[in-house]
Amino acid sequence: MTALSVNLNKIALLRNSRGSDYPCLLDFAKMAVKFGANGLTVHPRPDQRHICVDDVYELSTYIRSIENIEYNIEGNPFAEPMDSSTEQTPYPGLLPLIESTRPHQATLVPDSNDQLTSDHGFDLKRDGDRLLPIIEKLKAWNVRCCLFMDPDLEQITLAKSLGIDRIELYTGPYALAHQNSPEEASNSLNTYREASDHANSIGLGVNAGHDLNLENLPDFLTINNIAEVSIGHALTVDALMVGYKGALLDYSRVCHTE
Repeated sequence: MTALSVNLNKIALLRNSRGSDYPCLLDFAKMAVKFGANGLTVHPRPDQRHICVDDVYELSTYIRSIENIEYNIEGNPFAEPMDSSTEQTPYPGLLPLIESTRPHQATLVPDSNDQLTSDHGFDLKRDGDRLLPIIEKLKAWNVRCCLFMDPDLEQITLAKSLGIDRIELYTGPYALAHQNSPEEASNSLNTYREASDHANSIGLGVNAGHDLNLENLPDFLTINNIAEVSIGHALTVDALMVGYKGALLDYSRVCHTE
């Protein structure tokens, strides 16, 4: 079985666009758990464009109150603290958030502040030495350490040498190939299968995430050693598609009642 970790970023983004607590992030977290999620993922960024610092703490408290649900905090460990331009709690940096909440898993991601979304894995030839003391802290805090990686065998081998527990394969290129043609999809899937098999053979667990959706996920999970997938954007879009009709009918019914 592959665990499903629901990424709540897009719910937070929708909420923040109106400057209120509607939709309530905690309500959607509870709904995700109720309907089959094995975990919850948040990716707090310094500008708090979606997940806010207070969300990280609130969800940590909630998850501690229930059993068998994992908390995964993603982010760039090198991003500097940032003061908030609003009344939000200032962003203290990723490591202080992890130290104070002790999630089940921390996924380190090399995204810059100006990136729209994560779009590449770590280059450990460049960043390995900088990551090592961070990884050692996570291990001391008993937090599973995962690195966001491309399906590159050499880089995955370097990841193992840093003492991490898992990698998360960046699946954006696979999703694009799946959209382009069956041949490209097959070739890309083979690349990811080889990367996953290699990671497992050297003792690393394998997670995956980015642009996975209901169309490309079934084929991807023919790689049978994927421990966890993190999905948020596509799940939110699918929820709009599946639920929009019902919501329209409900509002129409109320408005048209004489």
